[in-house]
Amino acid sequence: MNVWPLKFREMSDGSVLFSDDAGGFFKSSHGFLDRYAADSLTPIDGTFLREGNHGFDKELDLHWTSFAYRWARRQSRPTRINYVILVPTLRCNLACGYCQVSRAPENARGFDWSSETLAGVLSFLDGLEGPDVKIEFQGGEPLLRIDLLEAVRDFCREKFSQSRFVVCTNMQQLDSRAWAFLDADDTFISTSLDGDRVTHERQRTHGSDVTDAFFRNLEAAASRYPKVKISALPTVDVANPPDFEALLDNYERYGVRSVYLRPINHQGFARKIQQGDNVLARWNRLHAEFIDLLIARNHRTGRFIEEYYFSQCLKRVLRFGADNHVDIRNPNFFASDYVVIDHDGRFYPTDEARMLSRIGRIDLTIGDVGTGIDRAKVDVLNSGAFNHFDPDCIHCAYQPFCGTDVIDDISRYGRIDVPRPDTWFCGRHLSLFDKAFDVLYRKDEPARASLAAWLGVPGWNDDMVPTHP
Repeated sequence: MNVWPLKFREMSDGSVLFSDDAGGFFKSSHGFLDRYAADSLTPIDGTFLREGNHGFDKELDLHWTSFAYRWARRQSRPTRINYVILVPTLRCNLACGYCQVSRAPENARGFDWSSETLAGVLSFLDGLEGPDVKIEFQGGEPLLRIDLLEAVRDFCREKFSQSRFVVCTNMQQLDSRAWAFLDADDTFISTSLDGDRVTHERQRTHGSDVTDAFFRNLEAAASRYPKVKISALPTVDVANPPDFEALLDNYERYGVRSVYLRPINHQGFARKIQQGDNVLARWNRLHAEFIDLLIARNHRTGRFIEEYYFSQCLKRVLRFGADNHVDIRNPNFFASDYVVIDHDGRFYPTDEARMLSRIGRIDLTIGDVGTGIDRAKVDVLNSGAFNHFDPDCIHCAYQPFCGTDVIDDISRYGRIDVPRPDTWFCGRHLSLFDKAFDVLYRKDEPARASLAAWLGVPGWNDDMVPTHP
């Protein structure tokens, strides 16, 4: 029998996790590792590996074909652009200290789409193929130009048979026209809620009247709309994190059951924030503690909340096609199924690339609505948009489930060839997948209950994750 190359990583309990290139995995012992390394596998080892599709007898037999199929299904294969992030204005009516966008003041001039830019945006949307589109309005505060949002939505409803709109808003100023726009069934709200009132005011609103306005509007939205209408995320300062129980209480109060725990990004104004030493290690510890708290709380209350990105990592381990978050796609090709159009009509491969260009770090524009997408620039970025041949990734047990983030590497290091273990992206995802496999192999009822809820399955048991003596 031939065994597909196995990668391995020691787990916190002393066991060893093994995986193959197609994402098949199992947990075993150092004894198995020694036998595998010495090419002295036992018949029991061979049976386990063959039944788990980690080995084959000859090329093109069923086990070989199965492996090739699973490997191919692991690859992200976007085919057309159907998700567009639009920035109709950079102006904002807040001044958050860790803003990653480099926003403009509310009364500034020259930071909104011109009539020519709007026409170019609509022309670009008109050229998209396919029956569906998702539009995400970002800013600045996009509701400051509700007229532009209405123009885009009206056009898309005529052009596409299916359209969905997300407004990323700070919810500070909602007049009757804004409420009317948000009332539509095809339009959703994404906002930021950093925890309890004290934390949110410290980090975002900086004044009681402004804080009152935000919570008054959030309360109204929660009463007005079904739970699936509103999503929210907190930005967490690792040097001064919120009380997580209070944060979760507040999210539950407003009917939000998915929390995307986000560290302060290395973008925009947020680049200037000093969070002390060992920020990554402290963040990883904080996030792991949050997952444990979430599992215990879910079991105690019976009301299941997820940490969105952690759930995505779990799904990447267990399923094909779990590519909803671009950071853990592989390959993660740019301008293939989504693109960003800034306030001046320029195209960017990601929102983070837009931010880097905005602060003068590097020009990552890939065209504009007048001339179209510059595929030559996109190809340069795409040369580093996969982890298949990275000299460090190819030895990592988590390579089949993980991705790359070229833009974050450029932001932090000014280059994309930094050894992978030295990058923020790698350090963060090693910790995330360590925690994911820790939870997957836990045998306690609280962990099993949360896993079932997060993965959308009726129940969870030991048979769902393989183990070999």
